[in-house]
Amino acid sequence: MAKAANVDKVKRLRGWVQNYDWGRCGAEAQVARLLALNSGAEVKPDRPYAEFWMGTHDSGPSFLADGYGEGQNVGLKEWIRKNPNVLGHKVLEKWGPDLPFLFKVLSVAKALSIQAHPDKELAKELLKLKPNLYKDGNHKPEMALAITEFRALCGFITLEELKGVLVDIPEIVELVGNASAKQVLDIDKQDGAEKVKYALRSVFTQLMSASKEMATKSIAKLKSRLHVESQLRCLTEKEQLVLHLEKQYPGDIGVISAFFFNYVKLNPGEALYLGANEPHAYLSGECIECMATSDNVVRAGLTPKHRDIQTLCSMLTYKQGYPDILKGFPLSPYITRYLPPFEEFEVDCCILPKGASTVFPAIPGPSIFLVFLGKGTFGIGSREDIVTEGDVLFAPSNTEITITTSSELQLYRAGVNSRFFHTAL
Repeated sequence: MAKAANVDKVKRLRGWVQNYDWGRCGAEAQVARLLALNSGAEVKPDRPYAEFWMGTHDSGPSFLADGYGEGQNVGLKEWIRKNPNVLGHKVLEKWGPDLPFLFKVLSVAKALSIQAHPDKELAKELLKLKPNLYKDGNHKPEMALAITEFRALCGFITLEELKGVLVDIPEIVELVGNASAKQVLDIDKQDGAEKVKYALRSVFTQLMSASKEMATKSIAKLKSRLHVESQLRCLTEKEQLVLHLEKQYPGDIGVISAFFFNYVKLNPGEALYLGANEPHAYLSGECIECMATSDNVVRAGLTPKHRDIQTLCSMLTYKQGYPDILKGFPLSPYITRYLPPFEEFEVDCCILPKGASTVFPAIPGPSIFLVFLGKGTFGIGSREDIVTEGDVLFAPSNTEITITTSSELQLYRAGVNSRFFHTAL
């Protein structure tokens, strides 16, 4: 395999920004701040800055900053294909000459769509059937690590909670019909998991398939009832959320479907991971996100984009219960690792106080580093480089990096899940 000169050195990258309409506007978005620092781009105050991408996905590829003697506008993907050894042989053998993970920062001002990501089998099928909507044949497990307080809907509530919803929210029963509601309400603990799953799938599919006219009418009724009841009692957090979502997406069936999902609030430094075919919607806040290299999204609510309700309702696992929250574990005094149950990726958070130093040991796979705040020095062998906030760096496999700072430095690293290397031995 070809190996060009100097591929063993860390490469600075230019990231890519997505301006989806749910992003935070102007300079208040961390995505906008990082874009300006990373590439010198002008930030427009009325433009939404939703996602900052670092990786090789064709929908938002990173480029080598200043070409590094490789020519202008050389894509990271193209450079890796020419220098596949930078990935390490285990990663190359498993995933071919490309990065298996995509690294992002998200700045969320209003709710993203209620969505799920297909598993590999379904992704390949969707790519074949609807290539204009589904752009790649990969799965997209993902993890969100909160920078600020971060709110999301994630996974289905428990059977007991669902029964409570059907008793307390008559507008949902109107939409799904008495028979579907009764099917759920009549289930008891002796019934098997398959019966519970079937009933949940049935009632959720009925809800999401309601006509636009019926949904608009029921949401208007719900809104009026909650406004009246708010004079007499404190509304629940979920009721308050639903009224907030209704302002963002009036008449959208996703508003009322929020009652079916867990309402999750992450504190800074907590993470949430999502496997294939699990429903979720990010609501507000800013986070670091990492995922398998894919951009496949099946949407069904809280969106002006294309909805594929039939696909979404048929693909979900219908698991119930509150999701696992990762708080990370210390690798060293200054580095915390977040390790989801997916081979493609892990994330490290490094917070280095003034005058401190730490080492990222050589590992058998590639890494991408994002300098989020502050300024410091990257030492690789005898060479030292100054790094400042907004810098994005690609480190080839088997590269030991020593980081020092004279101020304070906060950075994030994405890499292949370290468990993969233990199981790939």
